[in-house]
Amino acid sequence: MQKITPFLWFDSQAEEAAKLYVSIFKNSKLGQVSRYGKEGYEVHKQPEGRAMTVQFELDGQAFTALNGGPVFKFNESVSFQVHCDTQQEVDHYWNALSAGGDSKAQQCGWLKDKYGLSWQIVPNVLGKLLGDPDPVKSGRVMQAMLKMKKLDIAELQRAHGS
Repeated sequence: MQKITPFLWFDSQAEEAAKLYVSIFKNSKLGQVSRYGKEGYEVHKQPEGRAMTVQFELDGQAFTALNGGPVFKFNESVSFQVHCDTQQEVDHYWNALSAGGDSKAQQCGWLKDKYGLSWQIVPNVLGKLLGDPDPVKSGRVMQAMLKMKKLDIAELQRAHGS
């Protein structure tokens, strides 16, 4: 068991979200689902039978999702970074996770999914390009990236001159 597990607070869509995320990432699975009962309704206000917590794994990383009601919302101060080797991977994750999300929140590889959770879809080569010791090359990459929503590896490499 991993030492630290991200815990995600949803209003009422924890099970739906977990199923969607598991369908997007390879080597992923749903785990145990605990459901609300009659007990505690005066506190949790969730209908009997609704998922309370949903355990799931995305490519081997454990997560827990909670249907906790509308008390807390996701914001950009926490996001999940998805590292990609190819443009095909970038396209896959970008298209799947941004479907139904907030298109105004998309910039520089960041997106918000339809549940309001923020993701960063990042090609692995980006760190190398931005970290080039030549400030002219890395500066061109930064300028190119700032104009993008979904990151384009070929365009970033062109801007770098590689």
